[in-house]
Amino acid sequence: MNRLLVTEVGLNKLKTELINLRDTERPAVIKAIAEAAKHGDLSENAEYHAAREKQSFIEGRIAQLEESLQNAEVVDVKKFTGVQDVRFGAKVTLLDEETENQVVYKIVSPIEADPEDRLISQESPLARAILGRKKGDSVEVALPSEGVRYYCIESIEYK
Repeated sequence: MNRLLVTEVGLNKLKTELINLRDTERPAVIKAIAEAAKHGDLSENAEYHAAREKQSFIEGRIAQLEESLQNAEVVDVKKFTGVQDVRFGAKVTLLDEETENQVVYKIVSPIEADPEDRLISQESPLARAILGRKKGDSVEVALPSEGVRYYCIESIEYK
């Protein structure tokens, strides 16, 4: 895996998630597996199989987080203050030219992305369309769920 650009906030979230998985979730699922195993025939024990599936997910996520943290490179977005174009870590206000609704997104790494919190991956169609653009630019974006949309970049902030 190549270097993974992350914000400081994102790095802290990843560390917190890893600690939670290692210190809380992993021991709890091991206990659940042991408890379910006491109930007899494992081939028909739904609790046992569910706990094993959860354990597999937890172990996979731990491995993913460890690798991501090992390759993480924190980008201090504050050093971009005054920069006129959209870069990683930018908080961008867009105006949907059709509906005239404003939307605000922050461009982050794929592992930090959370669309509900308006954190979009730098690899998303919207981010790729606005990266390198300046305030006042209009962009055309092909969004998988909405089709082609047109946005005007209203502001770019680095905090």
